[in-house]
Parts: sequence; structure tokens; C-alpha cells
Amino acid sequence: MPKVKTNKSAAKRFKVTPSGKIKRAQAYKNHILTKKTTKQKRALAKLVTVSDADMGLVKNLLGIGK
Repeated sequence: MPKVKTNKSAAKRFKVTPSGKIKRAQAYKNHILTKKTTKQKRALAKLVTVSDADMGLVKNLLGIGK
């Protein structure tokens, strides 16, 4: 059976923590930043974990066993 290929675009967007959770960057931080408050922009800069609903899909893209 052939090896499972990692989706390279997903590998650049997600980071696996030592505990097995997957972290991702948040949206709404790329443009139209003048109307967003400093507090909002600072909060959006932090990484968050992938939701349980999307975890299987992301693991499949990264080639991680379920």
C-alpha cells in the first residue's frame, strides 16, 4: 500500500501541538484593519485550535491517523 501524501498547502497553515491538537490562524486579520480596534487585532493574531467538526478533515489533509 502506498504512503499517504501530506497536503502541502495544509501543512503550511496548520501546526500540530505535542498533545495532538491542531492549531490554526484566525481570519479577518489581512485587510481593512483601520476600522478594527487594537484589542480586536491583537486577539486575532493568536492561534486557536481547530474545531472538532473540522478535526477529521484537517487530519486527513495532514496525513495523520485518526
